[in-house]
Amino acid sequence: MKKYLSSLIFFLCISNTLSADTKIKFTLDWKYQGIHAFVFWAKEKGYFKEEGLDVTIDQGKGSAATVNRIVSGSYDAGFGDVNAIVQVAAKGEKNAPIMTYMLYNSPPYALITKADSSIKSIKDVVGRTLGTPSGGSAGMLFNALAKANDVDPASVNVVNMSPNLQEQMLLNDDVDFSAVFSVTSYMNLKALGLDPEKDLRWFMYSENGVGLYANGIMVSRPLYEKNPQAVAGLTRALNKSFKEVAGDIDGAMDLLLKVEPLLDRDIEASRLEFALNTHFITPETDKIGIGAIDTARMEKAIELLVNIFDLPKTPAVDEIFDPTFLPPLADRTLKL
Repeated sequence: MKKYLSSLIFFLCISNTLSADTKIKFTLDWKYQGIHAFVFWAKEKGYFKEEGLDVTIDQGKGSAATVNRIVSGSYDAGFGDVNAIVQVAAKGEKNAPIMTYMLYNSPPYALITKADSSIKSIKDVVGRTLGTPSGGSAGMLFNALAKANDVDPASVNVVNMSPNLQEQMLLNDDVDFSAVFSVTSYMNLKALGLDPEKDLRWFMYSENGVGLYANGIMVSRPLYEKNPQAVAGLTRALNKSFKEVAGDIDGAMDLLLKVEPLLDRDIEASRLEFALNTHFITPETDKIGIGAIDTARMEKAIELLVNIFDLPKTPAVDEIFDPTFLPPLADRTLKL
C-alpha cells in the first residue's frame, strides 16, 4: 500500500509539472506606450495561455538595457535592441540573447535639435552637449553615427537624464541635441504642443550612414536551448496579436488604458500609427513578411558594428537571429 501511495504521489507530481504553464518574465524596452499594446493583447486574449505560457510583463529602462536584463538572468525574454545583442555576443558573452522576431524593420534612432540650432549637419555636433537616457539604444549607438560621419565621439559632451526629461532639457537648452527614439520623441513633442517637423531638426541614423535593424523579440539562451517549444509559442502569440492590433488600434488603446489609465489615448494611438507606417511596415516587410530579416542586410549591420566599436569578433547572423521560430509567411503578411 505504501509503495502504491508513493507511486501515485510521484505520478501526480509529474502530471502537475507537465501540465503547468511555462513561466516567462518579459521586459519591454521602455515605459508603457501604444507600440507595446500587442504584448498586452496577447496576454488579454489568452494567446500566451493557448501556447502553454504564463507571461508577466514589466516596463523597460531602454532597448539596450533589455539585453542586460536578459543576460543577467532577471528576465527570460523581452523587447529590445538587436544591435546590443551583437555587441555582447561579439565580446564573448555566452548568455547573449537571441532574437526570434524583428519588429523595427526601419530603425527609429535619431538625433534631434531645435530648428533654430546652429547644428545643421552631423559634423556640427563637435564641441556640443548630447542628451540621452542611460541605457537608450540611440545614445548607445551614437558612436557608430559619429564615426560614420568622420566625427570623433570624444569631441562631444554627454549628459544622461531621466527619459521623461529628454525633450524638455533640449527645449530648455540644457543640452544642444538629443539621441532619441523617433516613436517616443515625436509624440512627446506633439504632447508638448510642438510641431515635430517644423520646430525640430531631425537626423535619422538610417539616412546618415548607419543602416541597422532595431528592436524585436528576444529570448534568453537558457530558454532558447532548453525550451524551444516555449520560444516558438511566444513568437507565434506575439505575431498573431501584433497583426490584430494593427487592424484594431481603437481596441488596442482600450486595452492599454486598462493597464495604464494615465496614458493619453490620442497620443498613444498616434504613436502606434506612426510606428506602423514609418518603422514596422516597409517595402522590405512587403517581401519577406513582418518579423523576418534580410540576411545580407544583417551581415552588413554586424560588420558595421564590429568596425565602429572595434569588437573582438564578428558574430554570425545565426548567433544573433534565429528565423526558424517564425510563423509561415502567409501568417506574417501585413499591409496597411
